[in-house]
Amino acid sequence: MPEKLTDISRLCIHSMTTKPSSLIESIEAYSSAGIAGITVWREFLDELGVKESAARLADSDLEVVSLCRGGFFPAVDASGREAALDENRRAIEQAATIGAPMVVLVCGAIPGQALTESRKQIQDALGTLLPEAQAAGVKLAIEPLHPMYADDRSAVNTLGQANDMVEALAHPNVGIAADVYHLWWDPNLEAEIQRAGDSILAFHVSDWNTPTLNLMNDRALMGHGCINIPEIRGWVESVGFDGPIEVEIFSNRHWASDQIEYLEQIKTAYLNYV
Repeated sequence: MPEKLTDISRLCIHSMTTKPSSLIESIEAYSSAGIAGITVWREFLDELGVKESAARLADSDLEVVSLCRGGFFPAVDASGREAALDENRRAIEQAATIGAPMVVLVCGAIPGQALTESRKQIQDALGTLLPEAQAAGVKLAIEPLHPMYADDRSAVNTLGQANDMVEALAHPNVGIAADVYHLWWDPNLEAEIQRAGDSILAFHVSDWNTPTLNLMNDRALMGHGCINIPEIRGWVESVGFDGPIEVEIFSNRHWASDQIEYLEQIKTAYLNYV
């Protein structure tokens, strides 16, 4: 097990975790709560526009850790795949504008299309985009998603598959976003973390409710589920990761609560169960 966290200096929160709050409200609340970083979901840029959002973020004391999300590369026809490339070019530009060092990728899948074909389309798309991302000073982080999302959200479902892709692309601007919610079940996880090494660009935490009432929007606060988060943090840190620890919780129950009180609950859970 790693050493216990004694402060919140590495704590980052995704703006989607406090979904009812606007970007401005989140910036103010996170700063007031002493939180160090923010990961911005793209839809939160819409209210003020990218440039004004960038200015507000720059005026705050928050580190912009990443932009979520790009991806959704597979399509049944060439025009669909080209449209996906254009949308990801826009995400790269947004990330550069707000000062985010990476775009986190939910890579996509097409119901009825072979997962092997979708993975090929994902890798091909990344091969096209990586030189452009490098020119913009932005990295692309492949996030493997739990297999329950393999039908329409991501054909990349294990860290091993993400590692295969990173190794095949062999580009300095591609890496991995490791999310415990998606990876905790994998019997090969420790070995694949060792294999990933310094290609791990991001580390996301939440917990798995039992029973899970909604496959998308029923994640738990850390320590309120069945994931051994400290053990996985230890594996990630053993390969040199010492960056922000990002809380990403999709939860209808928590979204319905007081968001300022919720931030305090997140801080407590972070210190006690991460």
